[in-house]
Amino acid sequence: MQRVTIAQVSERAGVSTATVSRVLSGRGPVSAAVERRVRQAAEELGYQVNTIARALRNSRTDTVGMVVPSISNPFFTSLVESVEHVLEREGKELFLSDARSDPAIEARRLASLAARNVDGIIVSPSHGTESGPAVQETADRLPLVQLDRFVGGTNTDWVGVDDVAAMRLVMDHLHEGGARSAAFVGSLLTNSSTEQRFAGFRRRAEELGMSVDPDQVLLGDYSVDWGEAAAARLVDTGNLPDAIVCADDLIALGVTRACRAHGVEVPGRVQVTGYDNIEFSRLGEPALTTVDQPRDRIAEEAVRLLAAASRTKETDRGPSAHIALVPTLVVRDSTRAGS
Repeated sequence: MQRVTIAQVSERAGVSTATVSRVLSGRGPVSAAVERRVRQAAEELGYQVNTIARALRNSRTDTVGMVVPSISNPFFTSLVESVEHVLEREGKELFLSDARSDPAIEARRLASLAARNVDGIIVSPSHGTESGPAVQETADRLPLVQLDRFVGGTNTDWVGVDDVAAMRLVMDHLHEGGARSAAFVGSLLTNSSTEQRFAGFRRRAEELGMSVDPDQVLLGDYSVDWGEAAAARLVDTGNLPDAIVCADDLIALGVTRACRAHGVEVPGRVQVTGYDNIEFSRLGEPALTTVDQPRDRIAEEAVRLLAAASRTKETDRGPSAHIALVPTLVVRDSTRAGS
């Protein structure tokens, strides 16, 4: 079956090929009646835009690559959805890759996307240091924005949330609810998210005079299983803190599940907080108090930064942008209200 041409569409619509081109590209003025005729003719004939030819003419593909540490993590799933919605409004398509929390796989994914001539790449690095070479090498080839997580020592734009400020909100709320000691359960300190959240936790605990036993800083991974294992370990010591601060909601859901299994009342005996405000956080038993990240705002800023970088020549670029958005605390049933 032969491809339908612009000439055939123009003949069916009774207009010039230039007019058809203006209508289908969205460039140049045409009347509403002419536009309807052209689009109806294109639909009747089954005309499809030759994306390869258009990319060659315009020196762009209208595609953006995105690499996330783990698409199975609900936070990244929702973040991808937000980015895709923003790109759709801009008339662009998203190519998604999962790094599987492995910097080597991540490097291959970045190289593959660059080879496909995407217009730019949005990446949430899987590792705070090991991701650096591939991220910088890719950024040297085409526009790149880091979001949520970042790699230090790289020269790229970044947008995410202020994790230290978020932990201040969490710790102040727990303190107001009567907590005077706290444990921290997170992933290994190999990414900026956990590093910043733990730093914020430790700093605010010290400022509030809340005690933190070094043996109650438990680092594993972002999973429900790890949350359950960590909580069981805390219960087994017989010295539960007043609060358990978790680096994400998956961990917190595991913690509350283990507390139920061991007969530890939440929030009566121990308060529990999460981070990210994923959909499941409100469905937990009890529903989780958690930090809400403005995912739609993060996505909008990331796409805006990428577009700005695409319009700017390499030699004209100024200092990299670092945009830390303000988080909010969503208070639910896993913590106590202040007196």
